[in-house]
Amino acid sequence: MAKNSTTIRALTGGDFERIIELDRINSGSSRRGFFEKRRRAMERNPEVFIGLAACAGEYLVGFIMATILNGEFGGPRRVAVLDTLDVDPDHRRAGMGHDLMHELIAEVKRRGGHELRTQVEWNQPGLMDFFSSVGFSLAPRLVLERSTEEIAF
Repeated sequence: MAKNSTTIRALTGGDFERIIELDRINSGSSRRGFFEKRRRAMERNPEVFIGLAACAGEYLVGFIMATILNGEFGGPRRVAVLDTLDVDPDHRRAGMGHDLMHELIAEVKRRGGHELRTQVEWNQPGLMDFFSSVGFSLAPRLVLERSTEEIAF
């Protein structure tokens, strides 16, 4: 898919240094370990992972990654979980996030997925606005978490 000389294509192994850099720029810290594990997992099980790149010419300026699950929490349907999405700050507001999401949803459907899920920190209103603009809504479930530091109840 091309828009304003932007192309959406599958991620390749050679993209990961740029992905790590973009994520560091946007998050303020490096998640190199996460992305190295993801690259290896994508190479081993390409049918389970989806990775797409947005390129301006040959230069990667955004990416999106998701995982296909065969049911979640015992559910019967295939769902995709959006793991990460980043767009270079100099290329935001040009529709790349929407283009990446459009292509991701199309790929999830091609792979038999019926739903796309993600999570957002509640104090990230810009990200919540983006997800709302591409059709996400609040799920009818609560996500619960607990530290394992203390075992006592």
